[in-house]
Amino acid sequence: MCGIVGYIGDRDLLPILLVGLERLSYRGYDSAGIAAISDGEMSYWKRAGKIRELEDTVKTLSITHAMGIGHTRWATHGESSEINAHPHVSQGKKIALVHNGIIENYLSLKKQLTKEGHIFRSQTDSEVIVHLIERYLHDDLEEAVEKAVQDLTGTWAIAVVAECDPDKIVVARKGSPLIIGLGKDENYISSDINAIITHTKEVVYMDDDEIAIIEKQNVTIRKIGGEVITKKVNHISWDAIMQEKGGYDHFMLKEIYEQPAVIRNIISKYINSDNTIEFKHINLEKQDLARVSRFIIQACGTSWHAGLIGKYLMEKYTRTLTEVDFSSEFRYRQMITDGAGGEVVVAISQSGETADTLACIREAKCKFYNILSFVNVKGSTIDRESNAVIYTHSGPEIGVASTKNYLAQLMCVYLFTIYLGQLKWTLSQEQVDLMLQNLKRVPEYVEQILAQADKIKAIAEKYSSSREFIFIGRGLNYPSALEGALKLKEISYIHATGYPAGELKHGPIALIDSDLPVVCIAPQSATYDKMLGNIQEVRARKGKTIIIATEGDESIAQYADDIIYIPLAPEDLTPILVAVPLQLLAYYIAIKLDCDVDQPRNLAKSVTVE
Repeated sequence: MCGIVGYIGDRDLLPILLVGLERLSYRGYDSAGIAAISDGEMSYWKRAGKIRELEDTVKTLSITHAMGIGHTRWATHGESSEINAHPHVSQGKKIALVHNGIIENYLSLKKQLTKEGHIFRSQTDSEVIVHLIERYLHDDLEEAVEKAVQDLTGTWAIAVVAECDPDKIVVARKGSPLIIGLGKDENYISSDINAIITHTKEVVYMDDDEIAIIEKQNVTIRKIGGEVITKKVNHISWDAIMQEKGGYDHFMLKEIYEQPAVIRNIISKYINSDNTIEFKHINLEKQDLARVSRFIIQACGTSWHAGLIGKYLMEKYTRTLTEVDFSSEFRYRQMITDGAGGEVVVAISQSGETADTLACIREAKCKFYNILSFVNVKGSTIDRESNAVIYTHSGPEIGVASTKNYLAQLMCVYLFTIYLGQLKWTLSQEQVDLMLQNLKRVPEYVEQILAQADKIKAIAEKYSSSREFIFIGRGLNYPSALEGALKLKEISYIHATGYPAGELKHGPIALIDSDLPVVCIAPQSATYDKMLGNIQEVRARKGKTIIIATEGDESIAQYADDIIYIPLAPEDLTPILVAVPLQLLAYYIAIKLDCDVDQPRNLAKSVTVE
């Protein structure tokens, strides 16, 4: 959600902080600010709205041989306004703080601090932290920060600077991501590698309940209330150029077109030349995986849809009971285990920092479940805290609405299903060979769909004035209907709902009239005839039908107002293929409506607060 960036060194820090904030903006934000300490004095600037408002405020300034912190805020407590923007400063305006997370006990702390004479300027929960630090600060900023965070309940990643300690940034973390970037005679902090990748590729990931002192030539990390610890330095292999738009109008469109390359990369990563599947980061014994009797998949948003498709595949091909839960609900249910160790919790997350998903895996670990995670970001918290990891290898995804990582998740879930089917002896070698052979054709199939972009654009423009949509599908493509509806909602702000097609007659059919577009996902499948009947029900009520069908299916065209064809492929692979026209349909409708597709209102790329 919110983003943090910081720098200490000899260069002009304003461009470093501002560019860093721009690179964090894809996470979602409504205001931005920076604070700097130069020549022993603190200055700070913050603005509601876009980062360019902040840039205009400081464009004539240059601050060298200094340190500073910056922040993009996504409102949780208090409206989007300049007064609620970060950094927050102490009453004496000698300390500045930026914060990601939520302080659950801020009201009681604020009440006590107000009794002590502290005057609050904002409505945020974050401001209590800087007042706590001011309460505890005498000469040592590190000590004051450490005492302050021990009073907090909730989650936080914080960065603090103070005039009394002008040569260090103090940071602390619990439940929200924070990264330290290492340079020569300069160092960085960020909540995301994207913000600092142009300056350094050597990073240290902070873990919960750690505090760090960042100086120009030194970084010291220790457990809160404990001793100094030595952390692994990680080298980032990808380059900042991977984030650029590459000639496309939007990151989302670029990422849609990157999907064939992403799929080819996954195939090369996990399928050996002898047609065997290898996952190098599953730190569970094969015999233990073979004995798994139950998978509990938990995820949020688009990742949850990938999990639903995973349920269909894993039950079909591995004969293993599989449940799917929203992460935001999973941790509050009574988790019943057989106590025999035959159950695995599967977490799916693009960022590896999703707060609800992270909370779930910690809860599950307390109950002695093994954790298998599908994540895109190496070194993320979920990556580090899981027993086994399958990387989705989709590269940096900047557009808030997930596209290429969704297909990457589906690919990896499909490959894991085959891998597990072999371990459990539910798939023969002949079946495996055929499934992998079909899978290797998917990049070409996706390219064929992308070649229809102009046709999909024309359909999108035709229906762009509609204020609501229904998406329907069956079986494996019921989750595809949910995903198509989510994409449209996210970036066009049009109300859209996905349904199992068979459920239309149990209520939603009352909504259908001549003004309602219904997107019908109807590739060749075991439920095709049933789906055809549902489409006829829509037509009988004069609903407008946009049908996604299998190439060569001419008979279904008579029931379509508009039709988009996907290549003929096994039913198991159709969710990967139908996702592409659904992405393009949402994208072009949003463009027609002049929406900000890369940074939709109210949304964040990585949801790091509960």
